Amino acid sequence: MTIAADRALSIAAGVLEHHPRKLTALLAALLLGGGGGAFAVASFGPDASALPVREVLEAVEPAAAITEQAEALDAHVFNLYRSDVVRPTDTVESLLARLGVSDAAAAAYLRQDAAVRTQLLGRPGRAVRAEATAEHGLAGLTARWVSDDSGNFKRLVVQRGADGRFATRMETAPLAAAVRLGSGTIRSSLFAAVDESHIPDEIAIQVADIFSADIDFHRGLRKGDRFSVVYEALEADGEPLRTGRVLSVEFVNNGKTLHAVWFQEPGAKGGYYSLDGKSLTSSYLASPMEFSRVTSGFAMRFHPILQRWRAHLGVDYGAPSGTPVRTVGDGSVEFAGWQNGFGNVVMVKHNANDLTVYAHLSRIDVRPHQNVSQGQRIGAVGATGWATGPHLHFEFRSNGVHQDPVQVAKRHQGVTLTAAARPNFERLARSMRAQLTAASSTVASAE
Repeated sequence: MTIAADRALSIAAGVLEHHPRKLTALLAALLLGGGGGAFAVASFGPDASALPVREVLEAVEPAAAITEQAEALDAHVFNLYRSDVVRPTDTVESLLARLGVSDAAAAAYLRQDAAVRTQLLGRPGRAVRAEATAEHGLAGLTARWVSDDSGNFKRLVVQRGADGRFATRMETAPLAAAVRLGSGTIRSSLFAAVDESHIPDEIAIQVADIFSADIDFHRGLRKGDRFSVVYEALEADGEPLRTGRVLSVEFVNNGKTLHAVWFQEPGAKGGYYSLDGKSLTSSYLASPMEFSRVTSGFAMRFHPILQRWRAHLGVDYGAPSGTPVRTVGDGSVEFAGWQNGFGNVVMVKHNANDLTVYAHLSRIDVRPHQNVSQGQRIGAVGATGWATGPHLHFEFRSNGVHQDPVQVAKRHQGVTLTAAARPNFERLARSMRAQLTAASSTVASAE
């Protein structure tokens, strides 16, 4: 057998030597044929057309619940809601038209309703919402506003009953405080930045007051300065009606970073503090007006009436007539009336040494010997006395010597927290720092 095997191998080698191409082709054909056979076996199966087919018909009835739901949807009435604010020139018809209501009976009722006439019409800015039917009839009307500092808001409700008749009621409810975050970058002005960031102007005014002794918001802002702020929005039925207090703020001015946090010790008056606990609340405000344009500072100037250079021993604030004027500190009104070149003037005595003067007023809102609190309104900007235009002339006198109001405000800072309040303040400061970091992640800029 071994001899036969050797002979077969010898013959195969000879064939391979003399016919290599033919043998290679034969092997390839065998391999391909095997592959094809394998494919044919793998794909083999019964003909689909030969399989038996069975048809099943079955009646399907909708469930009773689905039918009821469909009928309920057909019968349901969808009312539309629209909100707006009252305009100075509004009539009942113009207000209803903006709210998408066309209802003669409703208009007639609102025209004769005393509450609507006195609390809605002629009250620009008050928020109002109407509920209108699909036919544009009035189903209900609600107006909300804040009338005082009690922490409550008023709600006027006009409702149409099932009998088609209207009824009006007045309600009082508490405002709810919601926390808001905002940030911005100064490109031209602080107000431009807060407008771009959709932050209320009232917040800009508060920020300027908080840092008034450290930042000159009239001339000291730089392009690229930035701020982050956490503040309250006071809401009525989920809608913001009033801006609350600044809770914390970070302001970067000309590379210098300032922080302020609102904190109130139990049984004490609240105020703003730096993150290390130093009080930023001064006994005196740096300005007797909310953030405004300074037309003449505490320096030499050319007097427009006397036509000569003289020391300007106060600060002039250019503003329209009627702009509110506030006292910069607690005290008692020493004088309120007319005084030569000052025109209408108010003088407030703060202690044995300090006196402030508010001149050229168009109106005086206090009387002699009346006690006043820091920030209280005492009059309004005017042009009485020796004035070439509407402005407020403000002086700060200490022992009869005129002082720079901004420097006075700086000197009266620096009160620190008590040891008992320190732990609570530090917990609040950590929380506010985290919120300011979150606010800074949504920086908006104003050109």
